[in-house]
Amino acid sequence: MARARVAGQPVRAGPARRREPPARAPPARIRPAHELRGPRDTHLAMPSLYPPARGPMTVPTTQAPELTAEGEEPSRLRLSGCWTLEHALAIGEALKRAPAQVEAVDATGVERLDSVGVLQLMRYARRHQLDFDGIFRFHEAHRALVSAIEDVADERPKKKREYGFQAALGRLGFAVTDNWKEVLALIAFFGETLVKMLRLFKNPGRFRPTATVHHMEQVGLDAVPLIALLCYLVGAVVAFLGSTILKDFGATIFVVELVSIAFLREFGVLLTAIVLAGRTASAFTAQIGAMVSREEVDAIRTLGMDPVDLLVIPRVLALLVMLPLLTFIAMIAGLLGGLTVGAYGLDIPPQQYLARMHDTMQLRHFLVGMSKAPIFALLISLIGCLEGLQVKGTAQSVGERTTSSVVQSISLVIVLDAFFAIWFMEMGW
Repeated sequence: MARARVAGQPVRAGPARRREPPARAPPARIRPAHELRGPRDTHLAMPSLYPPARGPMTVPTTQAPELTAEGEEPSRLRLSGCWTLEHALAIGEALKRAPAQVEAVDATGVERLDSVGVLQLMRYARRHQLDFDGIFRFHEAHRALVSAIEDVADERPKKKREYGFQAALGRLGFAVTDNWKEVLALIAFFGETLVKMLRLFKNPGRFRPTATVHHMEQVGLDAVPLIALLCYLVGAVVAFLGSTILKDFGATIFVVELVSIAFLREFGVLLTAIVLAGRTASAFTAQIGAMVSREEVDAIRTLGMDPVDLLVIPRVLALLVMLPLLTFIAMIAGLLGGLTVGAYGLDIPPQQYLARMHDTMQLRHFLVGMSKAPIFALLISLIGCLEGLQVKGTAQSVGERTTSSVVQSISLVIVLDAFFAIWFMEMGW
């Protein structure tokens, strides 16, 4: 027994005991699979590095599939062994050597059978046009499996060949439906914007003059060089084309009327609207779409402000003011292009060209062209803002909506211009 320690007395240290190191257990031996005796040792099975020596008591785990032909053609086949996935290659080789004309197949001697074996036998019967249910006889324990696989392995009907007509018709129908929905959304958005613009007269504090002037600079002043150069060159081209035809009749002087009427009525406003549809509508869509993807529009709504007042109305008002001014600049540039060609290419003195233009120019042509400008401006701005607000939040959606806004703006501008041309012609203007 150990001594009890008395209070106040030092404890005497005895001789130190030498601890013996613990005995090491012998390393565990991993037995190969062929030495295991029962199911409890299955979890200890490891693949052996060396194959076991086969003695007289060694029995293989599975027997390879065998196929024996009896009699002359048509012969009788007898199946034995294991017709499973493990022997899939052997099954295929055996069936390749099997005769084509068979009157009966006895599969009652098959030890093990799975879906691979059944499917291989069904394929063999199908290739040689044999009655699978009539000549194949299986063991009672395998009949349920064969019946189940036979029920689900029926051949699917061949897909009918399509020439693309139905798919093209379906795409056309979907496109028409989508375009109609876009038209309805544009009309609804126009009504909402118009109501909120009229609300500015009641609540002038909602108006954003700084944002409006900023967009007027971007939309109008930055586009002046492009519009002027484009219309100047188009005016020169129109004068050249007109002179080519009129020269044969000795009526080269009528190029003046051709250029002036074309640019005052059609080309000035149409070219300006097309350029702004590609330049401004895409910019509106990209700017608002980026704000939608960054959830800035949701933040505006959370703060109790209206995105239409902040984002849409300043852009619409800026384009309504600047498009007519750009149209006027486009008309002047086109007339100067025609004057340049007439003076230096058609031998028409500038004084005569200007006098002829002064005598033949009518105010109604100018008014017809200028009357289209506000309508085109409203259309382009609404489409650009609407497509931007419809962005789903991804970069791909921003790109798709930007492309859609440009295509819709240019298409509707040309359609409306054609409608106005026919209507003004019928009205005699």
